[in-house]
Amino acid sequence: MGRVVDPPRTAALYAPLARKEPYAGVRVARDIAYGPDARHRLDVFEPEAKGAPRPVLVFVHGGGFTAGNKRSGTSPFYDNIMLWAVASGMVGVNMTHRLAPDHRWPAAQEDIAAALRWVHGNVRGHGGDAARIYLMGHSAGAAHVAHYVAHPRFHVQPEGGIAGAMIVSGLFAVPAGLTNAPINAYFGNDGSQHAGQSALPGLASTRVPLMFAFAELDPAEFPVQAKLLQDAMCAANRCPRIHWLLGHSHMSEVYSINTADRALTDLMLAFMSRQR
Repeated sequence: MGRVVDPPRTAALYAPLARKEPYAGVRVARDIAYGPDARHRLDVFEPEAKGAPRPVLVFVHGGGFTAGNKRSGTSPFYDNIMLWAVASGMVGVNMTHRLAPDHRWPAAQEDIAAALRWVHGNVRGHGGDAARIYLMGHSAGAAHVAHYVAHPRFHVQPEGGIAGAMIVSGLFAVPAGLTNAPINAYFGNDGSQHAGQSALPGLASTRVPLMFAFAELDPAEFPVQAKLLQDAMCAANRCPRIHWLLGHSHMSEVYSINTADRALTDLMLAFMSRQR
């Protein structure tokens, strides 16, 4: 496919590998409200068998800032990430959020905060441990996670109320002079505001443990963002480890989760194990 973002063609490759409902051994609670907006909804995946409280994986979907959902119809995405979380000893929380252009920056950061408040207050009842919450975002969702972590004014608790963040194909700053309709739909067209919105200073100084990954076949703007991240963090003497998922495209890196392809999930498990 090349360096393209092509959900339909990528889904056609990975959907046959995904589990089909009903999901044996997994209890699913869908469309729980965590706020007043129609898109303030989340799904919770937990094992049917009770046991000790588990770490929690909260996933924030992408969609170019103007689209996307935690799940569309009967699609296996992103149930696949939740099922992998349960199979890996976690509770999965799959959230959706408000979209641009009706809801601009920092609406999604406010939504992540609201969802995390719900998780802190309720996940124990679903078998989760609120002291071990890991926040994961992909694409625009990765941008939202990065900006939540980087701006402490959104944090629900010290260090964001999370044990770590996994940022997959993220966007951290709007480069000067950039004209990009989805990005500008969320961050606006006023370049004088973009520096204050940037996640780079906060990522360079935060104490929240971070994991960064990109696809080898991400579109060209993502390597640019990786270089911006590297330069900013290295300037603060905190050079990041950036993982490149060889052979993967922008969508395959997450559609492949919960298949035999563990390129991303092995990195995630190693990262989370270092924080426990």
